[in-house]
Order: sequence, then structure tokens, then C-alpha cells
Amino acid sequence: MNPWISVKECRPPENEEVETKIDDQRGIRNVTTLKLHNNLWWFPDMSMYIYYCPTHWRKLTSAAPKEPGTS
Repeated sequence: MNPWISVKECRPPENEEVETKIDDQRGIRNVTTLKLHNNLWWFPDMSMYIYYCPTHWRKLTSAAPKEPGTS
């Protein structure tokens, strides 16, 4: 799995869906995938931006393909 990167140290590529989280003195929360576009964090489908700024992000890893007949 890819390591978490601090948003303060390095921002993710524009318009690329990445996994994000808030990880601070209050703990880990808001783990989800988002896109950074024009300085705002958006849902991957670009339907709405969020009202918080993640502290960390990482590139998505491709899941192993499922075998037919498995769920």
C-alpha cells in the first residue's frame, strides 16, 4: 500500500483521484477519495466540493481483479 503524504509537504496532482484523510491531535477521520481542483477538494465525480482540507493523501492502489463467481 502507498504511504501517506502530508498535504503541507506535497500536494497531489490536480484532477487525480487520491485517497485522503485528516490525521491530527483528534485522531484519524474523514478517510475517503477526493480530487484536488483549483485549490478545492472535490468528490471524485466533481458533484460537490468539501468544506474541510485533508491533512494527508496517497495514490490509489489498483485492486486485484476479482475471479468470476466471487463477490
